[in-house]
Amino acid sequence: MKTKITLHFYAKSTKTNSHGLLPIYVRLTVDGKRLEFSTKKFVEKSKWSNELSNMKGTTEEARSINSYLDLVKSKVLDIQMQLIHKNQALSIENFKNSLFGLEEKQRMLVPIFQDHNNKIKELVGKEYAPGTLERYATSLKHTIEFMKWKYNISDIDITKIDHAFIADYEFWLRSIRNCANNTAVKYIKNFNKIIKLCLANDWLDKNPFANYKSKVKEVERVYLSEEEIQNIINKEFKTERLSLVRDIFLFSCFTGLAYIDVKNLTNSHISLGIDGEKWIFTHRQKTESASKIPILPVTQMIIDKYADHPKSNNEDRLLPILTNQKMNAYLKEIAGVCEIEKDLTFHIARHTFATTVTLTNGVPIESVSKMLGHKNLRTTQHYAKVLDKKVSEDMKILRDKFKINVNTKSISN
Repeated sequence: MKTKITLHFYAKSTKTNSHGLLPIYVRLTVDGKRLEFSTKKFVEKSKWSNELSNMKGTTEEARSINSYLDLVKSKVLDIQMQLIHKNQALSIENFKNSLFGLEEKQRMLVPIFQDHNNKIKELVGKEYAPGTLERYATSLKHTIEFMKWKYNISDIDITKIDHAFIADYEFWLRSIRNCANNTAVKYIKNFNKIIKLCLANDWLDKNPFANYKSKVKEVERVYLSEEEIQNIINKEFKTERLSLVRDIFLFSCFTGLAYIDVKNLTNSHISLGIDGEKWIFTHRQKTESASKIPILPVTQMIIDKYADHPKSNNEDRLLPILTNQKMNAYLKEIAGVCEIEKDLTFHIARHTFATTVTLTNGVPIESVSKMLGHKNLRTTQHYAKVLDKKVSEDMKILRDKFKINVNTKSISN
């Protein structure tokens, strides 16, 4: 539908000045919406032509005023062409902004990014985990460092961000920051969230990520074998701290809970399940998805062992867990003592639950996915891909089913 635009000049009789002159006003109408403003020019009432919308006569004054009115008309037409060229709406607001220099101020990347991070900070513990805030804070830091490296600037107008900016940022992450593929992709993904925020607010006309493609590479999941788990269980540790770390690590191996979810457990998370046995009912802090996990005998033994531990009672926790940093440091000691040649971290316990404890022992992948609190079965399938032993055992069952008495001589002939 074509936009209807009209421009009209008139002498405003209600605004007569002290000399009896009338101010000449402009009335711009765009699709029925009006904008009126003064030209700062004045005229005698008898010298103004309402029919022609200009000053009568050919005097120097008349030529000067009418020439100025023509300039105003040309400016309005120029603005119209500029708006069309920029693919912006021919609205009365856009005409007003352009006529009086009221165009939107520059929107800079860093304040927008920081405002996003501030909002996450306010919602930590409600909608976001502390780790999420830390990741976005690091992303902002990297973005600023990249702009300094590439453009020698500390901030940029978001409208100047294009495909080349993103490609160069990814290159910087991989080369200067020496980030692995998946780490670089995650930082770019965090940056993309800020761009999506700008697009949602109509601050950007084009999406600089439109032609950008990146792919997270699948990482082989490290987990413990049955023999390695048994070695840890059977090992006698001389210090209480290593025994404690061992026990809580095993608790995670037999529940599949991540460090932060073990830390958040209290006695109130344990209730009777559908089978009348004790279960853990909790929500993963990372995804807020529910995890319902039956308590195995070894898990119950660990719970009972620390039921009266002072740290558990004072902090209202199910287990007296240490900081993640200390847990991982002591787990490396445990790996050395138990002759486990793997970089043992607390998160390996979760992988061990998914593979060695459950999938390898025939627990259906759908059940494993539910206990792990995965929102998507494809996430759990990453663990299933590494289970050659399970494939071998399953095929052995299939071979036994297809065993038939045949005349081998007739086949060989």
